[in-house]
Amino acid sequence: MATIEEILQRETRALVFDLYGTVVDMQSGLTAAVTPFLKKKSWDGNPSSFVTWWRRTHFEDSMIDGLLDRGHTPYRQIGHRAVSQVMDRCGIKHTQDEVTWLVSQIELLKPFPDVIAALNQLKTRYKLVILSNGDRDMLENARPHIGFPFDRFISVQEAGYFKPHFATYAAAEEIINAEWPHIERSGIIFVANHAFDCIGAKSHGFRSVFIDRRKRPFGQSPNQPDLIVANFAELAATLAPQS
Repeated sequence: MATIEEILQRETRALVFDLYGTVVDMQSGLTAAVTPFLKKKSWDGNPSSFVTWWRRTHFEDSMIDGLLDRGHTPYRQIGHRAVSQVMDRCGIKHTQDEVTWLVSQIELLKPFPDVIAALNQLKTRYKLVILSNGDRDMLENARPHIGFPFDRFISVQEAGYFKPHFATYAAAEEIINAEWPHIERSGIIFVANHAFDCIGAKSHGFRSVFIDRRKRPFGQSPNQPDLIVANFAELAATLAPQS
């Protein structure tokens, strides 16, 4: 009887990756960016906590945007709101230019150390695609900083909703099918460091892999991932083993 690893190796044709926090190191990268800024502002709190509050506020606001269903708000715009709210929370006086600069740092984020080598190993067997909540232009600006030639970058703007709305995964599938007609839904694996994203993709009908970098339980969702791996090195070793 074949193992799940063997089945995935045999049937998979494309891997679709979340970007922020899965491919690029959002927490560490943004913490490095905000630390000198917060020091100039004489804020004596923990810069990593500032970034955590920023990311949580952004996530909550993007989920609210999807639930209201009154038109998609750009990722950058929600980012501006989130950063402004956290600055107010911290009692930091700021200008809109400073908010814009902080949000722009998202476009400069670098991959986790294990990512590029793993992607080079995976690309020998699969099409590699990004599906991100980021705006189209943000993804385009991020390309040189990611440093890997993904086969396709897809923004949720194509669907008009943020992940994990089913329409985002459906839009990605449609784009992939248009470019590579031989790739069916069962041949697509979605890869993310976030349980909510894996749940959304699995609910749509993709297979999924959870990158458990933070060593946190996935939870009791009925939409469990097909695989749980510790990092990208384990992902590549599992899906594209080298002889």
